[in-house]
Amino acid sequence: MPNIRELDPSASPLDYFGFELRRKREEAGLTQGELGACIFCTGSLVGQVETARKVPTREFAERVDAALGTDGEFSRLVGLVLRSQLPSWFQAYAEMEARATYISSYQAQLIDGLLQTEAYARAVLGVRGGDDLDARVAARLDRQRILARQEPPLAWVVLSEAVLYQAVGGQEVMREQLAHLLDFSADGWTQIQVLPFGAGQHPGMMGAFNLLRFDSDPDLVYTEDFVQGHMTADPSKFREGSLRYDQLKAAALSVGDSAALIARVVEERYGHQPEPVGRAVA
Repeated sequence: MPNIRELDPSASPLDYFGFELRRKREEAGLTQGELGACIFCTGSLVGQVETARKVPTREFAERVDAALGTDGEFSRLVGLVLRSQLPSWFQAYAEMEARATYISSYQAQLIDGLLQTEAYARAVLGVRGGDDLDARVAARLDRQRILARQEPPLAWVVLSEAVLYQAVGGQEVMREQLAHLLDFSADGWTQIQVLPFGAGQHPGMMGAFNLLRFDSDPDLVYTEDFVQGHMTADPSKFREGSLRYDQLKAAALSVGDSAALIARVVEERYGHQPEPVGRAVA
């Protein structure tokens, strides 16, 4: 039986998406099951999206547009829906990240979110628990669309060597993730360097940080702590961050040598040997 829970379309982007989906479907004279058949999903899933109990994927939105002839309306709206699933304190950064022309990232413990595979992101985000994991993973992956634009930002990422050995999600997940990093070797817009253990003390020992540069907006520094993120356009803070980042790049392996190290770690640490019996995978 169709779910007819009423929504307040002003409550959130997700509620607005569900409200509009139901309105457009009914205008087309389709039941939830009939629309589901058109877009290769169940009527139950359509109902869950219409009642804001399920976050739509970008593929779902594109198929709805095609089925209902809505001229990309839902494909445009789904970006706002997915962004709303990010932590509230991170949403402002995500908006600025999407507008940046140059992104510099130093990561000490994890692969940068823009470079994560779905399985790696699921393992990282799953640590927190909760029943909205699919939505949080979808939101993180949607951020990565900026790297696939016709004119993407220039992204430069420095990773601590420790990131390569932190077995997030198990061997298969790490093998896929590190192979994904190597895929960027042929991409002139995304450069990856590894800061080796042999670098000793370095300016990134205080933690991860990002720098965003823009064509017209003030440049930004972004950092995170255990509770929330911090973003500032203070020119003195940005200069300090830029100096630290240049020092990290100078201490890191070259882009070519970094790729060679990543490939070696994939082979030596995450080869096709079986998982140890009884080992829990995060």
